[in-house]
Amino acid sequence: MLTEGPDLRHHGDAELRDDGSALVDLAVNVRADTPPPWLRERIAGSLGSLAAYPDGRAARAAVAARHGLPVERVLLTAGAAEAFVLLARALKVRRPVVVHPQFTEPEAALRDAGHTVDRVLLRPGDGFRLDPAAVPEGADLVVVGNPTNPTSVLHPAEALTALARPGRTLVVDEAFMDAVPGEREALAGRTDVPGLVVLRSLTKTWGLAGLRVGYVLAAPETVAELARAQPLWPVSTPALVAAEACVGPRALAEAAHAAHRVAADRAHLVAGLVGLAGAGVRVVTPAEGPFVLVRLPDAAAVRHRLRALGYAVRRGDTFPGLGPRWLRLAVRDRATTDGFLAALRRAVAETAG
Repeated sequence: MLTEGPDLRHHGDAELRDDGSALVDLAVNVRADTPPPWLRERIAGSLGSLAAYPDGRAARAAVAARHGLPVERVLLTAGAAEAFVLLARALKVRRPVVVHPQFTEPEAALRDAGHTVDRVLLRPGDGFRLDPAAVPEGADLVVVGNPTNPTSVLHPAEALTALARPGRTLVVDEAFMDAVPGEREALAGRTDVPGLVVLRSLTKTWGLAGLRVGYVLAAPETVAELARAQPLWPVSTPALVAAEACVGPRALAEAAHAAHRVAADRAHLVAGLVGLAGAGVRVVTPAEGPFVLVRLPDAAAVRHRLRALGYAVRRGDTFPGLGPRWLRLAVRDRATTDGFLAALRRAVAETAG
């Protein structure tokens, strides 16, 4: 059971259900206009194989090759969310620590598995940057996102590897790393960091949230332990085809191009938000993910007013370490951003008045 506090099971898709389905979506961190036609065609082509049980060997080999790893270091999962559940249930840990604010499913999964979870709360005054010394020495499982959802902070690889210890599992959630140009500070593919587990998701960049596909990169013994906790055939045939396609040369080139485009669109959004500083809007910078975190007076009222104006944004008060004055905004194209900024300006003025 979850303890009292933020609703760890609330996610951005909740903003778009029911009456939110017609809103312009700045709440969900999935790249717009995805999956691309070539990927939809690859997935559709797999439907003729649905009578056979899924065979993940080709996809696993493709992921391993993409990161320069042996296949024994790769585990395919039904999205990164399944990986968090496997880690919580399969690993024998005594003192898990989650670094917040970040994606809340790791803590929710740990608590559901019966663990008592300690939190390390990064501070707004420090720009939500990680200080490795803040993590208790006795922690035998540490979970941190990079770049972190919802703060959009990209932690230096050196700060993360400083958390590694003998006997400690270090889980780094890199679900948004392929949205960072050059994947700076990535740990995927590293084999020299003891206890390192890297999680990747293919749902964000490729618009596959409804298909559920991701993977774990870890030492072979950790992969084997997690695999024993999985049900048989955990990843569907269409998802396996998508995984293989999304780590191929064409997809990697497209993702690299998209990362640069997101960076430019994000800079446009941040500039517009900075222009609202006089109205009390503050944006966390530097932002490195496909989303930004903002603080503003009466954020809840602003969020509701934005809905009336046709825009959905992600509330921030369900993330431990934040509160009712925070909102997360997904990066969109410039035309969408310009429309949103006009709506935000109006919403802030109306709620202040």
